[in-house]
Amino acid sequence: MNNVLSANDIWKRRVQKKYKIVSFPVVEIDELIPNFNESISHFAFLDGGSLPTDIGLLQAIAKKYSGCKYFEIGTWRGESVANVSNYAGECYTLNLSSSELIQSGLTEKYASMQGFFSRELKNIVHLQGNSLTYDFSSLNKKFDLVFIDGDHRHGFVKSDTEKVFAHLIHEKSIIVWHDYGYDPENIRYEVMDAILEGSPEKFHDHLYHVSNTLCAIFTREKLKTTIIDVPVEPTKEFRVDIRTNRRI
Repeated sequence: MNNVLSANDIWKRRVQKKYKIVSFPVVEIDELIPNFNESISHFAFLDGGSLPTDIGLLQAIAKKYSGCKYFEIGTWRGESVANVSNYAGECYTLNLSSSELIQSGLTEKYASMQGFFSRELKNIVHLQGNSLTYDFSSLNKKFDLVFIDGDHRHGFVKSDTEKVFAHLIHEKSIIVWHDYGYDPENIRYEVMDAILEGSPEKFHDHLYHVSNTLCAIFTREKLKTTIIDVPVEPTKEFRVDIRTNRRI
């Protein structure tokens, strides 16, 4: 943990030196999504997943578009795309193939978990490939909402960001990056630096941190914001209802 914190400090200094900022401005989730009120279903509460607020954010954004076209990089168990698919016309998700995952040193069981919640859903197209080398232009599609949640190392986030801006969005698209924060208050500066490097400079003023989530967001909409002040004093509370739905 000390090594992680030390490395994060180095990335923080790099961001400060290059961009003269220490964080993206914070938009309150209920400012971005007035009357934020979402229910999510396909959710495991297991390692490597999103926060409920992260998935609720994606759902709420998808609802803004009629027949939302959704694309994500990084499927894992398919929790996010399975939930968004309830409100989207079509969904695409890109992940390494099982053989590539196993060749990278992961287990067969790990590989078999890809798309666990999403693989049977009819409006989801599961693409296989490495986002570093995948030809996004071959899709010949623009998407309303793009979720970048693949490999969180700097080179991958930068490359994914560049390609999404170049090939997948239109003038009203929204991009969401996962794991901009280690938690909703503490920034993961390696990811922040990669987002800034991968985004066109003219859009740097349109990058935000969504409160109470791990997510950064790009939108051309100008938003009312604040600067994060840790520890954050709660300005809202959430109601959470939890029940199980046993699959086996």
